[in-house]
Amino acid sequence: MSLPEAFVERLEKIVPREQFEAIISTFDAPKQVTFRVNTLKSTPNELEAELEAAKIPYERVVWDTEFMEGVYRIAPEDKLRLTSSDAFYGGRLYIQNLASMIAPWILAPKPEETVLDLAAAPGGKTLMLAGMMENTGWLSAVELSRERFFRLRDNLSSQGVTNAHTYMTDGRSVGKKCPEMFDRILLDAPCSSEARFKTHEPKSMSFWTIHKVKETSKLQRRLLLSAFDALKPGGKLLYCTCSFSPEENESPLQHLLERHGEHLTTIPLTLPFNNIQKPLQRWGKEVFDERIQNGVRILPTDTIDGFFLCLLEKKG
Repeated sequence: MSLPEAFVERLEKIVPREQFEAIISTFDAPKQVTFRVNTLKSTPNELEAELEAAKIPYERVVWDTEFMEGVYRIAPEDKLRLTSSDAFYGGRLYIQNLASMIAPWILAPKPEETVLDLAAAPGGKTLMLAGMMENTGWLSAVELSRERFFRLRDNLSSQGVTNAHTYMTDGRSVGKKCPEMFDRILLDAPCSSEARFKTHEPKSMSFWTIHKVKETSKLQRRLLLSAFDALKPGGKLLYCTCSFSPEENESPLQHLLERHGEHLTTIPLTLPFNNIQKPLQRWGKEVFDERIQNGVRILPTDTIDGFFLCLLEKKG
């Protein structure tokens, strides 16, 4: 199956022209499987010893040593061996795309802080936040969908998280219920999941329409406003999606800055790889606030999904 024609036409206007063909090709082939050590239950050295004993071939993902340790990749055909391993069943490793790992690292929660994951299921980022917090402080994980909520709760329990408090509630209401309560907030917003399209999995793109993109944008705007209300002065908010569409990335941020821009700054992001692009300056008739330029759009490769991130700080 091919990608939706309207999606391809839009993508060509979003990503750098000289990289368009290479980006399109990443939707066709199965990606390498990436995973990381669960620091609540193991260490990189211990996990590597387990993988070697189980004869699972792995490769370290080596970026800047200060960036992230205990991250690995394997070939797609080795995934079944990994998911059959004791380390997997014991929760000592967690399979997760590299783009998703980057979000908690950028937010950088510290032990004893109050942290909110505003759209938390299935819980991979929540788990990583808990590990960075060393299972201390207060970690609120919010999920509206009943099915996804219980999956989130089971996931955190099996992975050894003890500092998380889970809430089945609408993230749009959290700001009013918990005004200025959190030091750091992660909003990996519900989106059209364009970066996860796979031509060999037609279901991955069967629900996509431009109308859905625009409807999702309205939800994202409401969630961002809620996150702003819940953030302490001096606190940091990371907004991210696995979509390419400006309606889901630059546009919700523009909406937030138009309402609360005098209380917000954006923080420049530096990532340890080159497959990145600055946010767009305009889309259609919409011209975006120059502060959004501090965000970043990750361009997909055979190892990493596309992703959009922007880090904001509430003025103290």
